[in-house]
Amino acid sequence: MAALPKLSSMGYLVVSVVLLLLQDVRRAHAALQTFEQPPSYTEVNPDSDVKLVCKIYNKRGNCSWQKDNKPVGMYPKKYEWAGSQEQGDCSIWIRNATLNFDDGLWECQVTASEFTTGDALTSPPAKLVVRVAPQTPRIEFNGSHVLPGRNVSVRVGSSAVVKCISRFGNPPANIRWLLGSEDITSQANQTNATEEDNHRLYVATSYVRIASVRDLHRQPLRCVAMHESHSTKSQDAEVKLDVHYPPEVSLSGTPTSDLEENVDRVLLACKADANPPAAVFWEATDRGNELVSSQETLQFLPVTRKNAGRYTCRAKNEVGFSPPVTVYLDVKYAPRVVAIEPRVRTTTVKLGSSVSFNCTAEGNPEPSYQWLQKMPTTQDTVIIRGSQAELVMHNVTYEHQGEYVCKVTNLIGGTERSEQSESLSVQVKGAPQVLRNAVAREVSVLRGQDAHLKMVVCADPKPSKVQWHWGSLAVDSGANSGRFQAEELLQEEREDCYEARLHVRSADLVDARTYHLTVENDRGADSHMVLLAVRGEHEARASAKPVSMTTLLSVASGCLLLLLLLVLLSVYAVRREKCCFAIGRGDFRPADLERLDRAKAKRLDNLDYDISEKSDVDSTSGKKTPRIDGSLGNNAVVGIGPDHHYGHQSPIPVHHRIPQHITAGGSPEAMKVRLAAMVLQAPTRV
Repeated sequence: MAALPKLSSMGYLVVSVVLLLLQDVRRAHAALQTFEQPPSYTEVNPDSDVKLVCKIYNKRGNCSWQKDNKPVGMYPKKYEWAGSQEQGDCSIWIRNATLNFDDGLWECQVTASEFTTGDALTSPPAKLVVRVAPQTPRIEFNGSHVLPGRNVSVRVGSSAVVKCISRFGNPPANIRWLLGSEDITSQANQTNATEEDNHRLYVATSYVRIASVRDLHRQPLRCVAMHESHSTKSQDAEVKLDVHYPPEVSLSGTPTSDLEENVDRVLLACKADANPPAAVFWEATDRGNELVSSQETLQFLPVTRKNAGRYTCRAKNEVGFSPPVTVYLDVKYAPRVVAIEPRVRTTTVKLGSSVSFNCTAEGNPEPSYQWLQKMPTTQDTVIIRGSQAELVMHNVTYEHQGEYVCKVTNLIGGTERSEQSESLSVQVKGAPQVLRNAVAREVSVLRGQDAHLKMVVCADPKPSKVQWHWGSLAVDSGANSGRFQAEELLQEEREDCYEARLHVRSADLVDARTYHLTVENDRGADSHMVLLAVRGEHEARASAKPVSMTTLLSVASGCLLLLLLLVLLSVYAVRREKCCFAIGRGDFRPADLERLDRAKAKRLDNLDYDISEKSDVDSTSGKKTPRIDGSLGNNAVVGIGPDHHYGHQSPIPVHHRIPQHITAGGSPEAMKVRLAAMVLQAPTRV
């Protein structure tokens, strides 16, 4: 409004004219009648009342209705006004609606308010549907009606087009599809058409395409016709999908542990999953697919080794074959010796040659082999000679002589099963042979004890000569020689084996040596030795118990203390002797010295005579007389020790002796002591 003063008088005039025109248009428009609520699509159940609504704004004309382009008058109890026409309500009631009279297109019309206004009204046609319940829907497949509960058969991998038809309904039914619990209506296509003999009724047809897979087999397929005229608002038809697929087989009863012949039972069941049902059959794969059973069950009561092998279960129907399922029956059975070669009971072998045996056995699992030699001992000793089917022994000795068996072993269900063959005898012939492994290399005894030397010798034929020898001595079997006695051969537990014994009574140190045994027969000879060790008592004590380190240290410590004590005593004695000599020096008289010298010379003469006489006597008896090599010096005497041999030397002449010089002042008592020792002490070899 603030801009109006700026307009010119011409401007005011234009604006005023425009405003007046707008007011006239508004008044003219307000005077025309229009639809406030035209009639719309309406459904009604048969024999029910229905109201068709039609409301006019600014109504001035007269209301009227027409059906299917034909005017309809008002009739009591059939067509009646539903409201006040003066207030613009042109709605009507249709009583006891029927399909033939009332179903159709209805139009609400209003005449013009004035003949000059041209505002007459005609509503768009509104459909009034008098409901008619359709028939129960039905399902068709491949042009045939499928009765409820029956099957729609289709091969796996293909697709099925199923049709649902709902007829003679008004309005047409709304068809929905359910596969199992899944709504598949979105995959369907529905068409509606009037019935040929009654255009007021409709037929509803819905098609759905289903891709058949095995998982859909026996799933329900429902066609649901939705219609308000039904008390439950719907009716349905249901069929089942019958999906045909080739068989698949499953196996039960497969053994989980070892099957033992004539002990365990086998019951195999082959189940086939197929539509339509399949025929099951068993084939022996290892026998060229031989048919062994046309039943689902394959049984062996009990199972034997003939039943071992691979078995295949298969099934067949009109769609095809199942993939094969194979089971392997591994039948275990204990080992059995089939043959032994050579077939002879006794085999004679030359000493040092070779011999071989072969054992053939059967068993499952494959048996292991052992060649056992039974030794003829009280303990029933057995030696394992081989662990292969073939036993080859080279350089045969008498130790190989004996009984042999082939032992075969396997394991079934954790339990060992074994069998032994009949025994074979091996006889060895040849030169004697001392069994080295049966001989102790050394026999040790104490001095004075009896020694027993033993050796085992085998020979076939029996040894003709058996002799013990050592150094330059020899003793035959069964003979004696002083303290040595050789016993006759003693038969041992083993065939053709003997024990040779040599007894040494009161063994002395000179008997410690190597003793040889020589045995001979007409095929050769053999020799072996054994060492005899004779120990003294001190050796026995030394070897009886080893001295510990603690004992050695204790003894060493004691010796050191004793040595230290002796040194101290010696020092003490030397000092005391010096003191005594110092006190007595110069107390001897010359007369005493001369008297002592004469006595000494006389005793030496007697000693020379005794030694000379002793030497003569010993020479006749083979003994040696000790000789005196040195000259007697100052205060020295040559003694004759007990451990020295007497020789042929002559005693020392008296005139060769060096006279003793005694200085004045010496002690007479000390001289007596020295002379006494010189005379009484035995001569010593220098």
